[in-house]
Amino acid sequence: MTPAETIYRTDDLIAADIDAYLDVHQHKTMLRFITCGSVDDGKSTLIGRLLYDAKMIFEDQLATLEADSKRVGTQGGEIDFALLVDGLAAEREQGITIDVAYRFFATEKRKFIVADTPGHEQYTRNMVTGASTADLAVILIDARKGVLTQTRRHSYLAHLIGIRNIVLAVNKMDLVGYDQATFDAIVADYAAFAKSIGIDAFVAMPISGFKGDNITAASANTPWYTGPSLMEHLETVAVDATVDAAKPFRMPVQWVNRPNLDFRGFAGLIASGRVRPGDAIRVLPSGKTSTVKRIVTADDDLDEAVAGQSVTLTLADEVDCSRGDVIAAADAPPQVADQFEATIVWMDEAPLLPGRAYWLKIGSQTVSATVQQPKYQVNVNTMEQLAAKTLDLNAIGVANLTTDRPIPFEPYAANRDLGGFILIDKMTNATVAGGMIHFSLRRADNIHWQAVDVSRAAHAKQKWQQPRLVWLTGLSGSGKSTIANIVEKKLYALGKHSFLLDGDNVRHGLNKDLGFTDADRVENIRRVGEVAKLMTDAGLIVITAFISPFRSERDMVRAMLPAGEFIEVHVDTPLAEAEARDVKGLYKKARAGELRNFTGIDSPYEPPEHPEIRIDTTRMTAEQAADLIVEQIVGIWSPDL
Repeated sequence: MTPAETIYRTDDLIAADIDAYLDVHQHKTMLRFITCGSVDDGKSTLIGRLLYDAKMIFEDQLATLEADSKRVGTQGGEIDFALLVDGLAAEREQGITIDVAYRFFATEKRKFIVADTPGHEQYTRNMVTGASTADLAVILIDARKGVLTQTRRHSYLAHLIGIRNIVLAVNKMDLVGYDQATFDAIVADYAAFAKSIGIDAFVAMPISGFKGDNITAASANTPWYTGPSLMEHLETVAVDATVDAAKPFRMPVQWVNRPNLDFRGFAGLIASGRVRPGDAIRVLPSGKTSTVKRIVTADDDLDEAVAGQSVTLTLADEVDCSRGDVIAAADAPPQVADQFEATIVWMDEAPLLPGRAYWLKIGSQTVSATVQQPKYQVNVNTMEQLAAKTLDLNAIGVANLTTDRPIPFEPYAANRDLGGFILIDKMTNATVAGGMIHFSLRRADNIHWQAVDVSRAAHAKQKWQQPRLVWLTGLSGSGKSTIANIVEKKLYALGKHSFLLDGDNVRHGLNKDLGFTDADRVENIRRVGEVAKLMTDAGLIVITAFISPFRSERDMVRAMLPAGEFIEVHVDTPLAEAEARDVKGLYKKARAGELRNFTGIDSPYEPPEHPEIRIDTTRMTAEQAADLIVEQIVGIWSPDL
C-alpha cells in the first residue's frame, strides 16, 4: 500500500464484544498534545490526517469534507484534511488557524485530545492557552522553509509552559523529494536553537501530513529514517500523569462536601502523588495535621488514589479546611509564601499596570495580587532580556508579585497545578495574563509581622473617635483640595484628631519619583493607601484629595481597611466646568499638547459607581460640601463650624 492508502487499524474487539471494548477504552491513558509552528506549516492538515487514519470521521463528515475540499480546499481538488479542524469561517476563507481547535480521537492503545494552535504572532496568547494543559508538543516545520521565527517562538513557549516531550515534525517532505540532506540540515539547525533555550531532547521525524508519510506507518519514501511513525510515538510516550504520580501527594480542595451532619469530605483533583487511607496529611496554609480516613468516589471507596483522579477525602480529625486549601503529604508539604518571582505571559490588549491589584487564581484558590515593574522582557526571537516598564499584548516578562495573604505553592517546574496561575482584571473579569512561579522571594520568609501591645482599637479609644479614611476623588479643578481643607478645619474645631493628605503635597516628597503615566498613577495611589492605612491604625481620621482616576485602585485602598472606615466622596464636577475654572492653567497646557497624560483630556477618569457621598459643586458650595462630609464622619453638623 502507498502511504496515502495506509489506514490505521482499530481494535477488532469493538465488533466482537462492545462491552469489553468499552471497559478497555475507559481505562486507556489520555495524552493531550498540541501542534504548533509557523503559519502554513501544515498543523491542521496533520491533525485532519490523524483523525482520518484513526477512523474518527463519520461517513456524512467525509462526504462534507470531500465537497468542501473541492469548493474551498487548497489541495487542487484532493481531500484537504485541514478543513476537519479549521472550523471558523474566517479560517476557511484565509486558509489559516486563528483560534485553538480541540479534537478528540482514540486508537486501540490510547485516547488523545489534540489542540491545533494558531501560527500567527498576533494569536500567540491562544497558543499559550492550548499548551497550558498539554503533555506533548508537535513542532511542525515546512521542509522548504526550515526553522523560522515562529518556530523558535512556539518552541520557547512550549518549553516555558513546561512541555518536556517535543516532536520535531519536518513536514511537506514530498515537496522536497524526501531529501535526507534537507531533513538533516533542519534538525541540526533546530538542535542548536533547542539547546540554547534548555530543550535537552526531542524526537525528529520526516513526515507529509498531506500524503501520509510516517504518520501512522513507516513510509517507503524515507528508507533512511528508522524511527517510529508519529502515531507510534504518540501511543507510547510517557504522559505527565504517570510522572506526577511519583511526586509527593498534593490535592487542592475544590469543594467541601457536607450532605448531612454525619459526613464531611474534601473534594478535589489530585495534582500529584498518591494517597491511601491512614496516610498522614497536612492542610495548608494553616498547617493543621490529620490522617486520611476514607477515599470516597461516586462508585465506591478506594484503597488508593493517584494523580489525575478526582476524589473526596474524609479525615480522622475535625480540622479547619476549605476551598482553596491544599491537602498534602504531612512529611513533604509544599511551600507557603506571599511574594514570588514569576514569568508572566500578557494576554490583554491593555498593558500591565504595575502596582494594580488583579485577581490571581492558582489551583482552586483566588487571591488579590499586585505585580511590580518587570525585571525584564524576553525577546523570544533572540532570547535577549530587554528592559521593560510594562508588558503589552503577547509580551513575556519576569516580575515579582505579591499576594494579599500567604498561599501554598510549588515552583511551576515541579508542579503545574500549584505553580501556574492566571491574572484576572477585577473590573472586567477578563483573564489578562498567565504565569509560572519560579520561587518565593527570600524576604517573604524573613519578614514577619511584629506583635505590638498597643492595638489599633486602643489608639482609637485614646482619641475618642472612630478612624476614617475620607477619600475625595474627582477631576483636576473639581474643588477636592478646597473642600478637604475645610473638612480638616471643621474636624480640628471639634477636637478630632485628623490629617490631610493632598495629591500635590504628597508628590513633593513621598511620590516625587513618580510621573503621570497610568502605571505611575497606580503606584501613587498604592503608596498613599498604605500611608493612610497606617494613619488610621494610629486612630486618626485621614482626609485625602487625589484625582485617583481608576476604580481598581480606589477599591484596592478600600479593601485595606475594616468595613465602614473607607468613605468615598465623589466631587462630581463636569469636565467643562472644571476646565472653565482651570485654576492652575493645566487644562490649557493639556489642550495645547504641552502636558501629556492629563486626566479628562488624554487620560481616562473612571467615576465612582457607588460612592458614600456625591457632591455636585455646581449646586453646592465648598462650605456646604464640607458640612455634609463632617456630618457623615462624626454625626455632628452645625452651620457655625
